[in-house]
Amino acid sequence: MATRTLTNRFESRFLIRLLESPSLFTSSRSLQTLAYEEVRTSSGDRKHESTALILHGLLGSSRNWRSFSRSLASSLSVSSPSDWKMMLVDLRNHGRSTEVEGINPPHDLVNSAKDLADLVKASGWNWPDVVIGHSLGGKVALQFMQSCARGDYGQSASPPKQLWVLDSVPGEVKAEQSDGEVEKVLMTLQSLPSPIPSRKWLVDHMVELGFSRSLSEWIGTNLKRSGDSETWAFNLDGAVQMFESYRETSYWSLLENPPKETEISFVIAEKSDRWDQDTTTRLERIAKQRQSVSDGKVATHVLRNSGHWVHTDNPKGLLEIVSSNFLSTQK
Repeated sequence: MATRTLTNRFESRFLIRLLESPSLFTSSRSLQTLAYEEVRTSSGDRKHESTALILHGLLGSSRNWRSFSRSLASSLSVSSPSDWKMMLVDLRNHGRSTEVEGINPPHDLVNSAKDLADLVKASGWNWPDVVIGHSLGGKVALQFMQSCARGDYGQSASPPKQLWVLDSVPGEVKAEQSDGEVEKVLMTLQSLPSPIPSRKWLVDHMVELGFSRSLSEWIGTNLKRSGDSETWAFNLDGAVQMFESYRETSYWSLLENPPKETEISFVIAEKSDRWDQDTTTRLERIAKQRQSVSDGKVATHVLRNSGHWVHTDNPKGLLEIVSSNFLSTQK
């Protein structure tokens, strides 16, 4: 949930390449389903185009993943036989999707995943080849694959060929397995006045309550100007309901019997506080049993020198893991 700005030489080189390269472009659109941004590779000489959905975490938005998505697109423009379009989605109750009418409760993982299916259908896209989800978005991605496989979205829907679940545990998250930071943040935000007097007031107030300055400043980035005061860029009550669904929902059965011709890859951050030994051991055991894509594969990757915020703590390492193991669509 907390994101901090991290700039390093690796990212800077990629940003320069992107600004100078005519083969990559970004567009931003909003439909009556979900809002999204588009990053695309376009070589002009490839016969096929593949689609990836990128999903942020709780209280985040698509903009959190722009830098990583552009770097991945740049990498794939060299290594992949297909052109790729990457759709950076604002999940319900987050980012610009809070402004879209017709997204109704219950605000749970099932409906969050159905939003993605509605977006695919409304846009006339092919069903995504890859879905990448961080934290809350990782479980939305798992639900999306499960619902596709069950036929919940109709016979035309096909499960993603590859799922990337970034530092998101697949099972239920019990209270005793959490340090309670997320819950404390949500309770604090619910107790604040509305509208918020100013971003500075918010940051100072949260620091006084014992939250770190980096977390408090990141929360402040989720404010938007409204007259002489500030309002949230997310629907807080809806986000709380999504978090409750995240904690209560388990996808172990999906991992034990994944759809055929698919791969579910987990990235476990080395310094993350989301994992306990039992969960890690169970996941690694399933991965050893599920090593064939034809039967449905499960894989694990450890991201060194990173906490939960994988795309800011170690973006270079994350890019190396994802790009080197990314779906290669030989059509």
